[in-house]
Amino acid sequence: MSYGLLSGESMGNSNKRIRLDHWIAAILLFVMAAIAFINVVSRYVINFSFAATEEITINLFVWLTVVGSGIAFERGGQLGMVTLYNLLPNKLKKFAILLSAMLSAALFVLVDIYIIQAIYDEITLFWAISPALGIPVWIYYLGVPILSVFVFRGIYKDASSKLKKLQGLRGA
Repeated sequence: MSYGLLSGESMGNSNKRIRLDHWIAAILLFVMAAIAFINVVSRYVINFSFAATEEITINLFVWLTVVGSGIAFERGGQLGMVTLYNLLPNKLKKFAILLSAMLSAALFVLVDIYIIQAIYDEITLFWAISPALGIPVWIYYLGVPILSVFVFRGIYKDASSKLKKLQGLRGA
């Protein structure tokens, strides 16, 4: 007996598993929606707004954006110059795929370097705390380099699938 999505199957492919990045994105989105809903209800029912909800939601949104970027890269959903790419001969298409992947990875390496430097500065120099909850802000920053693992995986999978597709076109 199959339980569909509950057993790790997707609707289109029974061999496909629900992945960690999809779970993280779904959980982050659910938590953000729940926090916003609770805040709206509290405003109308008890005329009180929770100040921490904005702080939490904004930081979870940043984390969700990083995870979502990895998913978008993997699906080939990032911005690109498709018209120019389609005009290139196959040899240059391979170069364009590799160049695009390297530049995308380099961008996220720079993001990680700067955010790790910011974390280090917050831990050693500034000791800043968040205004609403009073927790160290480096905790919010920490999600970006950790979750960018999904971005690098997405860049790699996108490039490798495009290269395989290009190789298949060459062989056909």
